[in-house]
Amino acid sequence: MHLEVSQLLKQFATDQGPLTALENINLHVETGEFVCAVGASGSGKSTLLRLIAGLDFPTAGEIRVDGELVTGPGADRGMVFQRYTLYPWMSVQKNVEFGLKLQGVESRQRRERASYYLNMVGLTEFAQSLPKQLSGGMKQRVAIARALANQPKVLLLDEPFGALDVQTKETMQQFLLDLWQHTGVSILMITHDVGEAVFLAQRIYVMTARPGTIQQEVLINLPEPRDYAIKRQQPFRQYQDSITDLLRGTVPLSI
Repeated sequence: MHLEVSQLLKQFATDQGPLTALENINLHVETGEFVCAVGASGSGKSTLLRLIAGLDFPTAGEIRVDGELVTGPGADRGMVFQRYTLYPWMSVQKNVEFGLKLQGVESRQRRERASYYLNMVGLTEFAQSLPKQLSGGMKQRVAIARALANQPKVLLLDEPFGALDVQTKETMQQFLLDLWQHTGVSILMITHDVGEAVFLAQRIYVMTARPGTIQQEVLINLPEPRDYAIKRQQPFRQYQDSITDLLRGTVPLSI
């Protein structure tokens, strides 16, 4: 899998003229990588992910997955939003099956694949529950299972834990890291949480404020497998502090 974003520009029409949200965005994600893009609110992170997902269209530049130009949504890209976007009248099982049904996958295969991914995210016993019966972290696990059930080449995560409390957020970060290591799926995640990005990612793209651009790419060289203990170690804190300073525009990154 090779995701390539080249010379991306996104402008929105306003009464005062074009508003540039993203400018000269160049990034890539390779097979099995976990990559984060981090930036403050208003840096265009969510806009970038929507463009890659094919939910919006760039003003200029291009996005390709394995050489194929992205011209709209596709099964090769799975999207998970901050809000769970589950259908409240459907069971957990039916929510996970929904995308497969739209693709025309026959019912038995839908059930088997949905059951497989629900088991992977630890929610088999809640398959017949409704979303309102689940906690926030569980709902996000369902959303991740639904995206994985389509067997995408790359999983796109739009601040998936931003609506969760601190303890649940940390639990979900470890869950996602374990899931990524188990499945080997390629992940591109956006977040404003620098610590979250350092904990999860192999590489981080640091974005500027509007117009959003890539100001630096940072390779994260931390021991694997990672767990919470790493957050107390000096290398983790150094990455976190240096990227935070870079976002503030106070000092260049030098680690």
